[in-house]
Amino acid sequence: MSWIVAGVVILLALPLTVLVLLVILFEHLRRNYLQYIERGFQEIPLFNIPRGQPDPAAEDVRFRTADGLTLAGCYLKTAGPRKGVILFGPEFGSNRWSCREYCAHLIEAGYDVFAYEPRNHGDSDSEPNLERMHWSMDRDVVDARAAIAYLKARPDADPRGVGLFGISKGAGAGILAAVNEPYIRCAVTDGMFAARTTLVPYMRHWITIYNKHYLIQGLLPSWYYAWLGDLAIAKVGRQRGVRFVYLEPALRRFRRPLLMIHGQQDRYILPDMAQRLFDLAHEPKELWLIPGAKHNMGLHVAGDEYRRRVRDFFDRYLAS
Repeated sequence: MSWIVAGVVILLALPLTVLVLLVILFEHLRRNYLQYIERGFQEIPLFNIPRGQPDPAAEDVRFRTADGLTLAGCYLKTAGPRKGVILFGPEFGSNRWSCREYCAHLIEAGYDVFAYEPRNHGDSDSEPNLERMHWSMDRDVVDARAAIAYLKARPDADPRGVGLFGISKGAGAGILAAVNEPYIRCAVTDGMFAARTTLVPYMRHWITIYNKHYLIQGLLPSWYYAWLGDLAIAKVGRQRGVRFVYLEPALRRFRRPLLMIHGQQDRYILPDMAQRLFDLAHEPKELWLIPGAKHNMGLHVAGDEYRRRVRDFFDRYLAS
C-alpha cells in the first residue's frame, strides 16, 4: 500500500515540479534574453518600397480618422460599367499612388480603386512622437477603418460592399479592420505577415546564438516562446506609446473569401510562416506561392499571371 501512496504522490507532484521549472526558466529568459527579442522586434528590414506617381485623372481626397487626423487618398474610376470597388492598402513606407502598378488592370476591367496613406506616410497627417514600424499597430487599424468609413459615405458608394487588396503591412491592417466590418466582402493579400507566426520561428533561431543548451533550444514548445515574445512586444508598445495588434486571431474570425499571395523565395517572411498564417483562415481560401519571388515581388516575377489571378478572384467574389 505504501508503494501505491508513494506513486500517487509522485504523479501528483510531477506536474507541479514541471510548472515550477518552467516558471524559473521563464524568469531566467526574461532577465537575460528579453532585451534581444525587443531589439530584434524593433529592427526594420530593408524593403524594396515602390512609390508611384500621381495620376491626374484620379480624384485626390482627404478624410478624417476617429482620433482627428486627416489622411490622404486617391479614388480612380473605371471608364466602363462598374463591377465593384476595391480598397487598396499599400505596403509599409509606400504611398497611395503605388496602387496604379497593382491595380491598373483592375480599373480597365471595370473596378473603381481607392487607395489611402496611413498616418505618418506621404501626404497624410503625422502623429507627433509616433515612429513608423512595419508591425501592425492600433493606429493602423484606426486608419483602415477610416478608409472603409469614407468609402461607405461616398455618394457613389457600392451598397453591396467592397473588396480588399492589401500589400504586406497594408494587408494586415485591412484584415484587422475588416473583422467586424462586413462591408469588406473578400480580400487579396500579398506578403501578409503577423507578429507571432513571424517572431516565434526567429526566436528559435536567435536563442541558438545566445544560448547553447539543447533543453532551452529544442524542447520548449512554441506557446512558451510566444509567451515570452508577447512580453517583449507589450514592453516595446509601452515604450512607444502604442499597442501592437495580433493578426492571427483576427484571421481566424475573417470568414470571407481570401486569396493569399506570397513569394516562395521570401527571405524575411518565410513561406512556412505564410503557410501557418494561411492555415488559420476559413474557406474559401487559396494560397499562391510564387516561385522565384522575394518579399512583395510577386507582381514583378509573375506579371500577367499575377494580374489574371487577382482579377479572376474579384470577378468571382466581388463582381458577382
